[in-house]
Amino acid sequence: MFRLQELRKEEETLLRVKAALHEQLTRLKVEELALQSMIRSREENLTVSSSEAAEETQKGLGQMDNEAAINQTELHLSLHEHEEEEEEEESDS
Repeated sequence: MFRLQELRKEEETLLRVKAALHEQLTRLKVEELALQSMIRSREENLTVSSSEAAEETQKGLGQMDNEAAINQTELHLSLHEHEEEEEEEESDS
């Protein structure tokens, strides 16, 4: 009879330990999910930031290309005007 009581107490203790471990495991799973979510969020922010930076770089390069094209056109027009002036001077002579 004494052995039966001892086994019941041990069973209760083991059930309490099991419940505590299950509760701790659940908390750890929730914590893991929260950390994974934070990591994904940061990775998305980094991805968005790097893609925004790439877009800004492309815009800047596009703007530089446009400026270069404008400068090239202005240079071409200046040369063309200068050539026309020389032709007029030659025809006046």
